[in-house]
Amino acid sequence: MARKFDKLVRDKIPEVIEDNGETPTVSLAGEDEYSERLVDKLEEEVAEYRESHEIEELADILEVIHAIRKDRGLTREELQDERALKAEQRGRFDEGIVLERVDE
Repeated sequence: MARKFDKLVRDKIPEVIEDNGETPTVSLAGEDEYSERLVDKLEEEVAEYRESHEIEELADILEVIHAIRKDRGLTREELQDERALKAEQRGRFDEGIVLERVDE
């Protein structure tokens, strides 16, 4: 019985499936499709983390973020610099501040 997925997977997943005695059917995403599927994958991994709160899912989120970074032509340093700049300008999330409303 076939199971359908139609989603981006890690590079070694077809090999893992074969090692389990099953036969994967795969294709390679084109450039634009790959970019779109990375965003879909990020949403999938975030949803999995929201449900499980497992560190493994955080690692998956980071892996997808780095794939998006690479796809966008950014180095790790450029992404880190952007993160640091934003933290300097707007802060981090260390204090747990919840914005309730803004009155005019």
